[in-house]
Formats: sequence, structure tokens, C-alpha cells
Amino acid sequence: MMDLRFKDELAAMPDLRHRLRRLRWFRATFRASAKAVTRAYGVRFEIDDARLTRAFLDWIEIAEGQKAFAEVNRADFIVFAAGVVLRELIRQNPARAVSEAAAPAGEADVSTATREIVRFWPEGFLYTNYCVAAVAAVHEQEFGTVPAIDKCADDLRTWWSYRENVAEVPAYAVAFLDRFLGGEPNWIAPDHPAARHAMQRMKPALDGAPPLGVPAA
Repeated sequence: MMDLRFKDELAAMPDLRHRLRRLRWFRATFRASAKAVTRAYGVRFEIDDARLTRAFLDWIEIAEGQKAFAEVNRADFIVFAAGVVLRELIRQNPARAVSEAAAPAGEADVSTATREIVRFWPEGFLYTNYCVAAVAAVHEQEFGTVPAIDKCADDLRTWWSYRENVAEVPAYAVAFLDRFLGGEPNWIAPDHPAARHAMQRMKPALDGAPPLGVPAA
């Protein structure tokens, strides 16, 4: 299952939603997330700041261009924005697992299934767990609730499919994040906010939103 302990660290930061839109805070929280994964699972990472910065800049450009959808369904837009972060992290791949400790300090607190997922794809787990924790923390601050994590997030077979699919089409990262958070993925246009099921259910408001273009493939 996703490790939401880092969520509490994020949620302690006031106005997290806006802080994460600043490069300094984005880089700091991502590095803190990597350290949290190291503490819990023993996997150490090297972080390429240039790639991390590119991921942030590409994400923030998209988020700014599509922020009108936040007025349609703010809770869903937060998930969508995190999905785009995940897509860009996977595309830029700023982290590299370099070693694994024999007995990480937090190992007793995590499931065998999660340890298997981390060993299978440590970078993907880091990126996904960071985005899930960010969504959970922002939702807790904004709405007082935390999204439920779907049981598929604990299934190694799902992670095999996830890794294989995003290697070919990075936009599928948005759909997989929706799936992990118990939402309805759109596999046809996963990174197009107007096509999201939660946005479509708000269709009267959506009809008034300006056309914002089609996201990059």
C-alpha cells in the first residue's frame, strides 16, 4: 500500500497547495520524500536537480494553462495536477536508486507487498508515493478528508502493467494515479482534464470553461 507517513510531514506545511507551485518547495519536498522512502525501505537515491527542475517547469506550465478546470471541480483538479507531476517525473526520471540497506529502520512497519513493489521499481514508487502523499495532504488541508487508496496499489501485477505502459505512453501515469486513488481513469485521453469523468459530471460548469488545448502526447 502507498506509504502515507510522508503525508503528515507535507500537511504540516501551511498553504501546501501554493507552496508546491514554487520550485524551491517542490525540490525540497521531493528530496524529503526520497529520504522518507530511504528510512522506510532502505533504498537510497541520487537526485538529478536539473531533471527535477525540468519536470517542475514542464508541469507548472501545463497547470497554469489548465487552471480554469480548478473552478469546475477543484478536488479532481488537484488529483489531475498531481497526475501531470507524476507524468513529468516519469518522463524526466530525476531519481536513481543506488543502493539498498539490509535492514531499513521502518521495515517492520510496511507490508511485504509494498517492499516487493519498491524493489521492483524504486524510482516509480518514489514518484508515485510523492504524488499520492501530496494529494492526500492537500485534500486534508482543503477539504478535511484524505482520499482512500485502492487495493490495486498493493498489487505487484498492477505495478508491472503500470511500469510497462508508462514506458510507452507517459500520459498513462495520470490514469494510473487516478486508479490508485480510487477514481475512474480515462485511458483514451488521460492527461486531458476536460475528458475526466469527474469533470464530465460537472458538465454545466465545464461548458463554460474556455478551450485550453490538447496536452502533449
